[in-house]
Amino acid sequence: MHDESRRIEERVQRLHDQRIKTAVYAATVPFEVEAWQAPGEPVPFEEAAAASYEPFAMGTPWGPPWGTTWFRVRGQVPGEWAGRRVEAVIDLGFVGDWPGNQAEALVHLTDGTPLKAVNPLNQYVAIANPARGGETVDYLVEAASNPDILADNFSKTTPLGDRLTAGDKPLYTFRSADLAILDEEVWHLDLDVQVLRELMLELGEHDPRRHEIAHALDRAMDLLDLDDVSGSAAAVREALKPVLSKPAHASAHTISGVGHAHIDSAWLWPIRETKRKTSRTFSNVTSLADEYDDFIFACSQAQQYEWVRDNYPKVWARIQESVKNGQWAPVGGMWVESDGNLPGGEAVARQFIHGKRFFIEHFGIETKGVWLPDSFGYNAAYPQIAKLAGNDWFLTQKISWNQTNRFPHHTFWWEGIDGTRIFTHFPPVDTYNARFSGEEMSRAVRNYREKGGASRSLAPFGWGDGGGGPTREIMERARRLADLEGSAKVVVEHPDEFFAKAREEYPDAPVWVGELYLELHRATYTSQARTKQGNRRSEHLLREAELWATTAALHAPGYSYPHEKLDRLWKTVLLHQFHDILPGSSIAWVHREAEAEYARVARELHALTAEAVAALGTGEPRVFNTSPYDRAEVVRTADGAPVFVEVPANGSAPLADTAPPHAVTVDGLVLDNGLVRVEVAEDGTLSSVHDLRAGREVLAEPGNLLRLHTDLPNYWDAWDIDKHYKNRYTDLLDASSVTVTEQDPLIGAIRVERAFGKGSTITQTITVRAGSPRIDIETDIDWHESEKILKAAFPVDIRAPHSSAEIQFGHIQRPTHTNTSWEAARFEVSGHRWVHLGEPGYGVAVINDSTYGHDVSRTVREDGGTTTTVRLSLVRAPRIPDPEADQGRHRFTYALLPGATIEDAVAGGYALNLPLRVAEAAGAPEPVVSTEGEGVTVEAVKLADDASGDVVVRLYESRGGRATGTLRTGFPLAGAQVTDLLERPLEEAEITDGTVAVTLRPFQILTLRLRRGQEAGA
Repeated sequence: MHDESRRIEERVQRLHDQRIKTAVYAATVPFEVEAWQAPGEPVPFEEAAAASYEPFAMGTPWGPPWGTTWFRVRGQVPGEWAGRRVEAVIDLGFVGDWPGNQAEALVHLTDGTPLKAVNPLNQYVAIANPARGGETVDYLVEAASNPDILADNFSKTTPLGDRLTAGDKPLYTFRSADLAILDEEVWHLDLDVQVLRELMLELGEHDPRRHEIAHALDRAMDLLDLDDVSGSAAAVREALKPVLSKPAHASAHTISGVGHAHIDSAWLWPIRETKRKTSRTFSNVTSLADEYDDFIFACSQAQQYEWVRDNYPKVWARIQESVKNGQWAPVGGMWVESDGNLPGGEAVARQFIHGKRFFIEHFGIETKGVWLPDSFGYNAAYPQIAKLAGNDWFLTQKISWNQTNRFPHHTFWWEGIDGTRIFTHFPPVDTYNARFSGEEMSRAVRNYREKGGASRSLAPFGWGDGGGGPTREIMERARRLADLEGSAKVVVEHPDEFFAKAREEYPDAPVWVGELYLELHRATYTSQARTKQGNRRSEHLLREAELWATTAALHAPGYSYPHEKLDRLWKTVLLHQFHDILPGSSIAWVHREAEAEYARVARELHALTAEAVAALGTGEPRVFNTSPYDRAEVVRTADGAPVFVEVPANGSAPLADTAPPHAVTVDGLVLDNGLVRVEVAEDGTLSSVHDLRAGREVLAEPGNLLRLHTDLPNYWDAWDIDKHYKNRYTDLLDASSVTVTEQDPLIGAIRVERAFGKGSTITQTITVRAGSPRIDIETDIDWHESEKILKAAFPVDIRAPHSSAEIQFGHIQRPTHTNTSWEAARFEVSGHRWVHLGEPGYGVAVINDSTYGHDVSRTVREDGGTTTTVRLSLVRAPRIPDPEADQGRHRFTYALLPGATIEDAVAGGYALNLPLRVAEAAGAPEPVVSTEGEGVTVEAVKLADDASGDVVVRLYESRGGRATGTLRTGFPLAGAQVTDLLERPLEEAEITDGTVAVTLRPFQILTLRLRRGQEAGA
């Protein structure tokens, strides 16, 4: 037989694209259209309905950036269309090849009922099937003119990322708004041909099935009447039935399709627009559920549900009905799909607590899996946190983006730092916006790493980020691919069902231990430093407010624990941990609002804490320690005078001057407190840090070396830092001023001032305080650089085989060598409050109060000694998507802690991030809880969420070893239970002599619910 493949393929493509596809709508009649431009921000439907509309012609530009234009479209179904399937089809002037992040609209009835959205790949609104001739159609269309920030593939800066800079030039040109007849036979033929053609092109040149499909298509095209596509469509479809009905091979891979619409809670649009995106997409989803009984939609992010509940009650009612019908599956159990590295441990716990409670309360459903397809890597504490929240499985996709190494598994057990394992899956289709194209089906099978051990994978399908979610076309593709020779099989099912089947099929799946590090998007640990600082501050202020509110509730008559306020503030912080807000990868508008929200949260939390402390009494001035460790530190009184105090963990002490073990001396540029001697060079670096206790020099080279690197990644500016950034740099050694600013027996300080680059300045105050080996470097930057990253280096004279960095509820060790490509790829990593370097008998910690990104490297000197260097990433200057990212003022502190053990690093991290609070007049209550036992660390103290008055304490083992100890309460203890994260009992805790016995495995998290007894004499 002669090879006619090329002729057939070209013929089928042309006939499909130019004749079949264009005949899907058999007839159209234009709507009469009027328009009203809403002034400023979006308005309620009632205001838009009452507005004065003006005639609007097709082909007219509309929509200033971030504007809302309301269109009134009216028409009448022609009499001859009676009995046909009639739809409204609206093209707002869609642009580009991405269905999200551009023009989109929600179509309403005139009474305000939302019907369905209009999106680039989902332009129809069903009117009637069958239609009645003469039927009147009258819609109000709320159209959003959101800018296409992704235009030019992020290669150019744009002012469109903030309404303050975007201008008012119309972005779109309205193409068409029509009543139309959907020719269902042609529409189905269109999908038949698409599915077969795409499958054919993915099969091998020597695969008989490819040629069978090609010749079947060729013969079928002979039956297509080019002058009457509609009339001949049925015959063409009949000719294709034999090749569409051949069953898949018995060994064919099975893909579990799950409807999905990945909607970033903010990214290239502000939060206010996400509220509308969810209403549009969820309207589409519930409409599709009415059309397809076998459709199942998985949706995470409780915050988005709450927005729809509060702003679109009719859409919310439809969601509730779909959940009851089993077609809508709440998943994920988190408040938002948060970043996987940066939120603190307690914050990750609260993501699950608030998220799971929402789904239980509103749907009676407890979600069983973690759904995080798009976050930028995942910390090694996740398995334990997820399991303690009642989850059985974990799903993500982003690790497929790795820049260097291909991850070896798609289905596996993920083991966390404490030993907890959770069943985990990465969809090999490598997208969370699948549409079941032939290429996607082939890719999923080709990629799948578990061949021979397992035979199924999951594919989330649907257009995200405002694209409208799953479509009827995707559902029709799934039906055709359910059992088709040459293809993987598709079954649409709940993700819980997929994970149950996958686990049963593959119980001995391989194990991956430790973090899921994404070899990409490493700059998300640093970009938008003020946003990250706001998160860190908020997390610690929430801890402080909860502790002292609990203390006041226990000891201050008449004080009422602020459950509702704390709940609201926690949810605000959790929202801003979304994986495009906290990582710093959103537009300027998002980060401007985030900074304002963090400032508001801080004001409210300071007020709540002050109120709780004031309620404790009107006694002497006291110092309050929110840290879980005893403190002996210098604080300042209201008039600024330094005072040395000793304060117990989670408790308070009088503001009384206690003699420190050694006074601070200042001799020129040398600070000495009897524990460390710090020498500052004329260029402002630390020329020497001598640990007087150990009798050794800490630094191998000058410390606190500020290095300015050129920082232009290959593609994603705000997301990425590529390895070549190290090759061009300038060391900032020109100090304009190095002066002693404080010389007191309790404090010695030296200020270093620098100017550099494009008008940037840095002022650093290097401080040594009595009684502490910690050397603080308070930093004030006025930053005006572009495409640069600033790092601070501490080269220490330690041969450290690995670094230890704090993560959620523990720490992780990473090799300091680069023997393998996996180690070399970790050239920029994340950590929380501290990084520790150690050799047997000695260690050093670098502590921070707001940064996350850092790198660790080591070299061998000519004298044979080893220099291990920690470099903190302080601030960046990406220009896309926010051209002004990080510009302006930054104030933060980092510190060097010589002679530190891991436990010292843990305590030092808490101390720097939880400054002692001085209250001028307060009572002296006992700490709510106190612990004994090394490594037993209190992370949270609060009242139970059910308002029962029980006290909830969350502990963890912080050193990485086994811990035994006791927990003692500052109130009569009547009973104690071990609970899950949602404060539900798991078992009774052992109480002996009024204390709770605590036994923890390495990094174990333990939640205790403590029942209060009667006070003596009560």
